[in-house]
Amino acid sequence: MRITELLTKDTIAMTLSATTKEGVIEALAKQLDHAGKLNDLESFKSAIHEREGLSSTGIGEGIAIPHAKTSAVKEPAIAFGQSKNGIDYDSLDNQPAHLFFMIAAPDTGAQTHLDALAKLSSVLMDESVRAALLEAETPEAVLAIINEADEEATSDETTPESIEQNQMSQDDPYVLAVTACPTGIAHTYMARDALKKQAEKMGIPIKVETNGASGIKNHLTDEDIARATGIIVAADVHVETNRFNGKNVVQVPVADGIKRPENLIEQALDTSRPTFKAEPQTKDESRETESLGIGKTIYKHLMNGVSNMLPLVIAGGILMAIVFMIHPNAMDPKSGHYNAFAAQLWEIGNQSAFALIIPILAGYIARSIADKPGFAAGLVGGMLAVNGDSGFIGGIIAGFLAGYLTQGIKKVTRNFPQMLEGLKPTLIYPIVSVTVTGLLMIYVFNAPASWLNHALMSGLNSLSGSNIVVLGIVIGAMMAIDMGGPFNKAAYVFSTAALTSGNFGPITAAMVGGMVPPIALAISMLIFRTKYTKVQRGSIIPNLVMGASFITEGAIPFAAADPLRVIPSMMVGSGIAGGLALLFGSQIQAPHGGIFVIFGTDLNHAFFTIIAILIGAIVGGIIYGLVKQRPTV
Repeated sequence: MRITELLTKDTIAMTLSATTKEGVIEALAKQLDHAGKLNDLESFKSAIHEREGLSSTGIGEGIAIPHAKTSAVKEPAIAFGQSKNGIDYDSLDNQPAHLFFMIAAPDTGAQTHLDALAKLSSVLMDESVRAALLEAETPEAVLAIINEADEEATSDETTPESIEQNQMSQDDPYVLAVTACPTGIAHTYMARDALKKQAEKMGIPIKVETNGASGIKNHLTDEDIARATGIIVAADVHVETNRFNGKNVVQVPVADGIKRPENLIEQALDTSRPTFKAEPQTKDESRETESLGIGKTIYKHLMNGVSNMLPLVIAGGILMAIVFMIHPNAMDPKSGHYNAFAAQLWEIGNQSAFALIIPILAGYIARSIADKPGFAAGLVGGMLAVNGDSGFIGGIIAGFLAGYLTQGIKKVTRNFPQMLEGLKPTLIYPIVSVTVTGLLMIYVFNAPASWLNHALMSGLNSLSGSNIVVLGIVIGAMMAIDMGGPFNKAAYVFSTAALTSGNFGPITAAMVGGMVPPIALAISMLIFRTKYTKVQRGSIIPNLVMGASFITEGAIPFAAADPLRVIPSMMVGSGIAGGLALLFGSQIQAPHGGIFVIFGTDLNHAFFTIIAILIGAIVGGIIYGLVKQRPTV
């Protein structure tokens, strides 16, 4: 597929009037929407902003490629705009961006579409193409420039960087690279081409594997790896690195592959560097990588466990809510309201899904730290936390204990004889890590963790009056601070832990607080219509629906565009709603579902819960409406 099948006359905006990054995103997203390429403009912009939150798509050299892969895209397309004066886009080289390509890919994008998108990233590495696009005056001129460049572009199916093995001696320098970005659309291929072009200038043979949206291309073979002088891993997502054991490996973010390819190639050729030990990251390699810091590292591992745990929490919680809708005692064979089908749903949701939550949490924390060898020890440690009644606190301890213990075992056994290599992953790691983790949980950690867990739950259960209102305010406000970020996740995880221990107050405040922001913005748009654009007002109904369904993300596009006004306003509204809900005695008994589980699990207080949500949403909406500036266009 050619690029111009996706970049068409009706998706070209030409000269942009926008002067900010947010304005560029707004203009190009509208261009795609007017061309009929989107199902939902607001959801698409939300996905674009979410991708920008991972790292700026201003890649330097005057180019920005905002992109998203989402179900909000009806059909794949590319929008184009230019700014001769340049716009501050948080670019990698801190220079203004002049050329903007917005890539819209459906979440089920076909192979040919993804190849065309990758090809665009390649052609933009050509300086002459960039210069011609900046001088273009019409959409026809833009299409002609891209068409000509497309003829010369190298597709992923060809691998000219692969050097015939019989043309190289064992002593010749040979560099390998792996590139990967979160969406696998743009940065993956920009990094690939930057490395290839720089290697060509330096006269160094190179082969680059891409982990893109359409899968792995140009896979590095065992023979490639054995012959390589050094290997560059430029990636923002996990790639398989155990295959590089004993090699000189340079690990950096994908953006570094674009902005400093020469430095990375020089490091890959430096045979004096410490070799890679088949671990995600070692102390020796940390000088060459972007350090996360202790706090961020712990948070990363914890969130890996939480993200894998949440599907069980949500599925189990919703099934339990359905049982409660039938009757609160429908699962009890001794009750006159016993229902056999409800009892089976309770078995699935409460006795099975919820029973797995803490082992899965611990297992995936350990896996995040120590990769696959840590997973078994984490699962066992998590199960022992359940049996020892230490709950979430014990599960978190078990996960980190198993992960770092396994890392230690791997380091201790690093110099074992080569003949034992095959026994490490199948015998040595699991037996030692599971045994030691289990014994430490039983004899050292379970007792204090259980005491702390019971003390926390006892404290929560004893809250009443003003104290429980304060708890509701704090949890509700935290749900609106970053809408899916660390504060939001911390409040939700704490509330889920309380829910599994039978305390429904925190999850009630969390759900109510999370429902408020989209509803508040919808109310604000209804009251202060002139302060919103027609396109923004088009999201009133979607925001009401998302808010009612406990999908806080509907507010993200507004928060991203105007954070200093939106976030404080929403925090006030969510905090008020959370505090009022607990003051009214609301007890939502499911971790997700919004209005549906409010009526399903707490019918006695449902009316007052809705009142709390509406009061919080009205207050938040009015505050933002009062402080919001009118649109400039």
